Amino acid sequence: MAKHEHVRVAVIGSGFGGLGAAVRLRREGITDFVVLERADSVGGTWRDNSYPGCACDVPSHLYSFSFAPNPDWPRTFSGQRHIRAYLEHVTDTFGIRPHLRLNHEVVRMEWDAEALRWEIETSEGSFSAEVVVSATGPLSDPKIPDIPGIADFPGKVFHSARWDHDYDLTGKRVAMIGTGASAIQIVPAIQPRVGKLTLFQRTPPWVMRRMDRAISGPERWLHRALPVTGTLRRGLLWGIRELQVGAFTKHPNELGLIEKLAKANIAKAVKDPVLRAKLTPSYRIGCKRILLSSTYYPAIAQPNVDVVASGLREVRGSTVVAADGTETEVDAIIFGTGFHVTDMPIAERVVGAEGKTLAESWKGGMEALRGATAAGFPNFMTVIGPNTGLGNSSMILMIESQLNYMADYLRQLDVLGGRAALAVRPSAVGAWNRKVQARMERTVWKAGGCESWYLDANGRNTTLWPGTTGEFRRETRQVDLSEYEVIRAPKPVKAVKAVETAAVENDAAETAAAKSRTASRKKEAAK
Repeated sequence: MAKHEHVRVAVIGSGFGGLGAAVRLRREGITDFVVLERADSVGGTWRDNSYPGCACDVPSHLYSFSFAPNPDWPRTFSGQRHIRAYLEHVTDTFGIRPHLRLNHEVVRMEWDAEALRWEIETSEGSFSAEVVVSATGPLSDPKIPDIPGIADFPGKVFHSARWDHDYDLTGKRVAMIGTGASAIQIVPAIQPRVGKLTLFQRTPPWVMRRMDRAISGPERWLHRALPVTGTLRRGLLWGIRELQVGAFTKHPNELGLIEKLAKANIAKAVKDPVLRAKLTPSYRIGCKRILLSSTYYPAIAQPNVDVVASGLREVRGSTVVAADGTETEVDAIIFGTGFHVTDMPIAERVVGAEGKTLAESWKGGMEALRGATAAGFPNFMTVIGPNTGLGNSSMILMIESQLNYMADYLRQLDVLGGRAALAVRPSAVGAWNRKVQARMERTVWKAGGCESWYLDANGRNTTLWPGTTGEFRRETRQVDLSEYEVIRAPKPVKAVKAVETAAVENDAAETAAAKSRTASRKKEAAK
């Protein structure tokens, strides 16, 4: 028989969000939980993305948990290997390994309204949980466009998040599809060894210099000896980014100076005016994610690199054809085309109280109160949910804020006592979403003149938070029970029947007594 396990809390995913949730549960004194992970190790997107040059574009001391500072970051912007090692360290330090259920991919989850719990089917057994925390993250499922002819391509095809390390690119003719955050790291990493690199660019990104350097031994010693120095460093990095938020969310025109610096960055590395024109965006900087690299433009300017200012239209045998008709013979195709951000596959596997999947509920666009709870899905929370993303700071700050909300959510359930669940009111979700979307209209992400992965199929920005991280932390400090309906478990059928039988018997007794009193009054009247 397939194994079954019941827990108080089931966490889905073991990236920053899932591990952070696990640590917070233990710190709250909750040990009856599991972390369901589809892969064979922790790390989330920092496990999956191992492509050449993979690194973070947020400073190391800010891209880490406040409760788990790392004084030994080797660089100001750390690479994938060191971030993944950090997450393994957190897993061990906070005793999370006994709670891990690796190679357990969630296949389906369904809310049981009578038992007030989630029934969860995984690839390795079933679980039930009173509360589910979904921390699968928006950068977990690669998005590959449906390109005609791609199935018949005789060469190698893979996505940046599923890098094939066994395939040798040396001397190969390579097509790089996309110019997002992954592509600008991959291009300079592989350019020196490929024979020919053709970059398919639908829209050029704004790229600023990456002020990366090795963190010196004395600096690391100081952070170990005096931890407060690491805290101060983190605080300074946070404060600078908080001050920048207004330009993105209220006054996009103030980004003009940054735009000039970005143009100077292009001019310094790219001398060919035709190529420079291809690489210069026509939208306001910040509308799409601002990328950081000091090696991208120099690599593109090399003679073995061609930039096709168009997307990929079709594949004919070993020939890739751009939307503008450009044809190129290649040996390998690498997709740097992002992820399912506004249409996360996990949403298709979660069935709520009304029998609808989360994907069906979000058909018109993702919505969740404070980025955490969706209408129709009791005792279900998301970490890095709708409108919690950032355009200029560290997502770890937002994750920790949502973990505060999760902790208070569980406390409220404890206070309610017995078998209870919290179901967010649709009116509360609607009010929150209207407020967020109203603020979104004046942001650079909506008014900057571009199309980006921040926007869903309806053109709404359901991804980013239009405010500061400090403001979001205040909004998620505690649960407001007026925004929720408290659901109590229904009485067992036997108990209900017993109550009904007692009520019938009581009614019959009262009826007989009433008839007796009436008869007595008639006798008295006759006398």
